[in-house]
Amino acid sequence: MNLKNSVPSRLVLIGASTGGPGQIQNIIAALPEMEDTSIIIAQHMAEAFIPSFTKRLQEHSDHSISSTDAGQTLMNGHIYIANKYTELSSDDWGLRFVQNSSPLHTYDPDIDLLLNSITPLAKDLDLMYVILTGIGEDSVQGCRELSEQGARCITKSEESAVVDGMPSRAKECVPHIEVMHKDAITQAIKEYGR
Repeated sequence: MNLKNSVPSRLVLIGASTGGPGQIQNIIAALPEMEDTSIIIAQHMAEAFIPSFTKRLQEHSDHSISSTDAGQTLMNGHIYIANKYTELSSDDWGLRFVQNSSPLHTYDPDIDLLLNSITPLAKDLDLMYVILTGIGEDSVQGCRELSEQGARCITKSEESAVVDGMPSRAKECVPHIEVMHKDAITQAIKEYGR
């Protein structure tokens, strides 16, 4: 695995389901420019709504924000909104997005699918993963795998999550996960991206 041409020094992954769009908007709007950090957001949302969600985030941020496209290279300082069934792969040019569609996937986008594609890269990347809010347990298995590979993993406290399903399951299943209030999560991302 060759990541020598990969651009980002740090990668923040954010996973969310029900209640996520407003919380994501608040986080992104509060972030300063982070030249050496890229962000990938996986918010359960039908593909048809991704463009308007991306546009709304861009209106509240000075960062470059776009939805993921197959073959697109992960760039430094950019924010990506995952759509369809997005994975990240490595080649001699760096990190690229791969997309496919399969009836095996329960969610759109499938957060575990994305995280599982990044797990093999975890030893070569500086990673932070944040679970915000949502029903179910998508991302919990992927979060556990990333944590075991040394990634920093954070989830929302019960009182600050709109829906505590995903955060609660992560607290049960992921050893050493950090539990934070929403404001502390924003601050942690800011400090990480400096």
